[in-house]
Amino acid sequence: MLPPVNQADPLLQPVPQRMPSGHGPIGRWMGRSALKLTGWKIVGTLPDVPKLVMIVAPHSSNWDGFVGFAAKFALGFEVRVLGKAQLFWWPLGPLLRKLGAIPLDRSQAQGTVGQAVRLIRNSDRLWYVLTPEGTRKRVEQWKAGFWKIATEAGVPILPVYFDYPSRTIGLGELFHPGQDMQDDIAAIRNWYRPWRGKNRDTL
Repeated sequence: MLPPVNQADPLLQPVPQRMPSGHGPIGRWMGRSALKLTGWKIVGTLPDVPKLVMIVAPHSSNWDGFVGFAAKFALGFEVRVLGKAQLFWWPLGPLLRKLGAIPLDRSQAQGTVGQAVRLIRNSDRLWYVLTPEGTRKRVEQWKAGFWKIATEAGVPILPVYFDYPSRTIGLGELFHPGQDMQDDIAAIRNWYRPWRGKNRDTL
């Protein structure tokens, strides 16, 4: 994977035709305004694919959520994520659903990976997002769920980074997983090494 390409004004880049899109002009304006007011910029280009697994790292702060949602609104894309069912209480539940969260059904035998794969397969367009570190703390090993989901669903992986020193949100190039999970994850983690989150970098 090559580093993202800088653009003159990536916040105004056109919405790819096959991307799951949402947020009207007002929503996109609000997202762009939030990023500009806080000094964040975006590099890279949105891929024109209907389905993918988006991974975001380093994830070291609750502020990552604000930055991520601002970018989501600014660029006009929709994502889905499975969340703990306990979080979907009133009035938080409707808001989480509006932002793309879906309650995780722990009674189903296939688990989180299986539910995510089924969700992607049964959708015409769906970008599924998760953090491969699985926590805001520093970890030695990434969780392999993102690779398993992408492989079983037959979709590419879109790596996205938050670099706090430069206040940059970076969209990488699509990564197509191969047969060796360990090699793939090592290659993706190596791609993330130049960037630092709010409280730490990526091992």
